[in-house]
Amino acid sequence: MEDIKKLLSAPDYDRGRAFANHLSALHEKRERLDSLILNVTKSITALKGETIMADQEKFEGFKQKLIDENELNYGDEIRKRFGTAVVDASNAKIKGMSEEQWQRAQALSAEINEVIKKALEQGDPASETAQKACDLHRQWLCMFWADGTYSKEAHKGLAEGYVADERFKKYYDSIADGAAVFLRDAINIYCSQ
Repeated sequence: MEDIKKLLSAPDYDRGRAFANHLSALHEKRERLDSLILNVTKSITALKGETIMADQEKFEGFKQKLIDENELNYGDEIRKRFGTAVVDASNAKIKGMSEEQWQRAQALSAEINEVIKKALEQGDPASETAQKACDLHRQWLCMFWADGTYSKEAHKGLAEGYVADERFKKYYDSIADGAAVFLRDAINIYCSQ
């Protein structure tokens, strides 16, 4: 409340711009909800046998559902952290994926986890196996990040987040105990070369 009070009393506060920004955000949320409602409606009619959804239409609906669920669960958080343009570009990249590209991303994710597990058994984040995991991780990121936006600094920052954010830490540590810290250390080496 104190922050809001300071914001409202700031000399450069533009109430009109604030309302316009809020309205824009509401329209974006409505578009996401409308899309989700349409997709669920189509799925229901297909389940009832009233319509037939083509495989491509099902896949498009699947991707949209993933985006919508991610937006619902993490949208505000990731937009504050990375910016709307970055998130929108990533969503667009997912929307543009073919089924083969999506399958490749899933296979790459599984391969990364297996290689991390092997590298952790070796115990050296500078090992060839650990560095292979980092390169696979870079390839996987590039499948979801807008073309040309990958940087070693961003990769290192993300790896730090894997350790700092309990949700990511839990995911990587479920692969093997200590995997989040190990991957972060390996990525720091990878990105320093």
